Amino acid sequence: PLDPQQRAEALERAVAARRARAELRRRLKQREVGLAEVLATGDRDPVVARMRVSDLLEALPGVGPATAVRVMGELGIATSRRVRGLGPHQRTALLKRFTRP
Repeated sequence: PLDPQQRAEALERAVAARRARAELRRRLKQREVGLAEVLATGDRDPVVARMRVSDLLEALPGVGPATAVRVMGELGIATSRRVRGLGPHQRTALLKRFTRP
């Protein structure tokens, strides 16, 4: 069990992480950052690493929940998968699917 001070610190860290993920989703939606950049930082950035792949895909312009689930099924990516858990083939397949020529 956490003491009140530890609990407050943990809540602050959780709020900061949620805000950072929300900002990343906003930047993706506005095309300020691309999927390739996000996936490249996925191993180093804990905010990206803990983000669900479905949330990441839904943040892309023109991709909604149904499309995200369909594409993940086609590529063999579990709906509960986080960016940190993507393998190299899955990352490559996502980039190929969502990168414009």
